Amino acid sequence: MKRYLSPSISTLVAITILCAAPAWGASAPVARAYREAHGPRILREYAELLSIPNVASDTVNIRRNAEFLRDQLSRRGISAELWELPDAPPIVYGALDVPGAERTLGIYVHYDGQPVDTSQWTNPPWSPTLYTAAIESGGMARELPADGEPIDPEWRIYARGSGDDKAPLPALFTALDALAEAGIEPTSNLRLLFEGEEEAGSDHLQEYLESHRDQLDVDLWLICDGPVHQSRRPQLVFGVRGYTGIEITVYGAGRYLHSGHYGNWAPNPAMRLARLLASMKDASGEVLVEGFYDSTAPVGVDELEAMATLPDYDGELRRELGLAETEAANAALAERLLIPSLNVHGMASAAVGEAARNIIPTEATASIDIRLAKGNDPAEMLDLVEAHVREQGYHIVREAPDRATRLEHPLITRIVRRTGYPAARTAVGMPIVQPIVEAARRASPDPVVLVPTMGGSLPLYLFTEVLDRPIVIVPIANHDDNQHAPDENLRIANLWYGIDLMGELLTLP
Repeated sequence: MKRYLSPSISTLVAITILCAAPAWGASAPVARAYREAHGPRILREYAELLSIPNVASDTVNIRRNAEFLRDQLSRRGISAELWELPDAPPIVYGALDVPGAERTLGIYVHYDGQPVDTSQWTNPPWSPTLYTAAIESGGMARELPADGEPIDPEWRIYARGSGDDKAPLPALFTALDALAEAGIEPTSNLRLLFEGEEEAGSDHLQEYLESHRDQLDVDLWLICDGPVHQSRRPQLVFGVRGYTGIEITVYGAGRYLHSGHYGNWAPNPAMRLARLLASMKDASGEVLVEGFYDSTAPVGVDELEAMATLPDYDGELRRELGLAETEAANAALAERLLIPSLNVHGMASAAVGEAARNIIPTEATASIDIRLAKGNDPAEMLDLVEAHVREQGYHIVREAPDRATRLEHPLITRIVRRTGYPAARTAVGMPIVQPIVEAARRASPDPVVLVPTMGGSLPLYLFTEVLDRPIVIVPIANHDDNQHAPDENLRIANLWYGIDLMGELLTLP
């Protein structure tokens, strides 16, 4: 049975609730006026933050990032400190209590970034470089603007972390500066949580949250991460997929064999692995592992209504990506994010190209990631995959097989299980999130897209389950920011939107 949601959504296409564009007033809000007056300085200060390397394993520079951010909060009158655990990047924590405030907002940002291969970058990844447009569109490098110089919102700043995930930090700092200059207090108490280990798996985040639970008593968490919609329209996201993974190695002979002498006689582990992987998923994209979809939580009416209002952008996205068709007969991307996925994100067996040799390889390995929908348990999903592998006739081992094991079992695979975490999702129709929706509408002239679940994974179950609070993801980065890739960048228009959005979020009615 196909796991598509199209029939349910098609009955709701005419619904236009939730995402209708608001009237955009002629008078600019405080945050917008402030960044229009101070744009060059904002970019220079952002470049200073981006110049600090931010890979979680680089303990010296991660601490430099944390101390920089702590000092930025302190400068703005926010009580700030570093939380620390052995062998873990610091958490930057900030607290602001506003007299008379009846709401406490939590704001989460991660300041670490993905590792880099500097040889693949046009410019050094921690030497922020401003371009007049995207590099692939012919943009040219230029100096950061001087005070008073006009700024083109289509400029882009290139650096690791520029889009994922340092961008919300200057947006927040600038919004606070704008309010202070105008003599306006935030309308909510604030609890700020800046993590330095997200891209390395957030291994210590749960311990941090549990040990500081009393300081994290909020009504709602705003998770500042991810890109806006592919149509460039702003979006709010109410959930994330969970994550787990598995590595599968299939074995052949105990040494490399000449493909002429032994081809058609000795089993080829690369071919065996290809057949095993093909048994897990059909050509349409349906995962064939028995029970793979069974634990997925149903999609609520509010989520279906929100999806019915999403822009019909999949065709344009296919053209952008050079794809003639996509899985499940071109089913909507938003639908496919609400069910678990099985993806091969890497394969290896001997060598290819100029390095290829006329051999039969000794082994072949595939790394698989499984993105989880709400309701899926990480360990149980891996159990299902292992059961499928056994059904294909394989004997599973946890270490490289010894000679006796090789002689006893014709089909052997070593499976390494990765740790994971479940999905998290807040109901779109919860009353507490409606002021956030309205704030996003006020921050942009374009209709706001409401997305039940984003494609990426974050351990947000720690907020919804451990802290037992709802979450809303408020992305600001451009969708083509080369997240996790070489030449990561942030479009200046997206930073400006982020500043305006933060101004609205800090002054919710």
